[in-house]
Amino acid sequence: IDILLDDLEDYGDESRSDENTWCLGTQYWSKNPHKPSYVAQYGILLDMVGAKGATFPREGNSVEYAPYVVKKIWNKAAHLGYSNYFIFEDGTSITDDNYYVITGANIPCVDIINMNPQTGRFGSYHHTHRDNMDIIDKNTLKAVGQTILEVVWEEQK
Repeated sequence: IDILLDDLEDYGDESRSDENTWCLGTQYWSKNPHKPSYVAQYGILLDMVGAKGATFPREGNSVEYAPYVVKKIWNKAAHLGYSNYFIFEDGTSITDDNYYVITGANIPCVDIINMNPQTGRFGSYHHTHRDNMDIIDKNTLKAVGQTILEVVWEEQK
């Protein structure tokens, strides 16, 4: 199991149509992996996964490029009783770190992200000073953590 921690996602320029101003850390890593010829079965991006009342629709790029991973995660969440968080509804495609893992490193990658599936919008706190520890909910974190733990654990069987 490899864990990639990166940032610079929010460095993007909203006034430009060039989406490559976003996710600079992931863009760099996908072109310069830590090991030459690095391969992975798949990736899981945990993005804004701790807010109170969070729901995680199936993000569009995830469904298009990593459908078997989406199915595995959302089915496991439902089995664990977390379908109120991992909702069986398709969301919009967004330019996020998983997109560059998919296109740059050729690794199927799922984005677990709290967003409104109809609008693709995030919580009102997103990109504000209210995006802090006050919005975090232990039950949401438990649902995400337990689901991912179970998915990864089953890979080892």
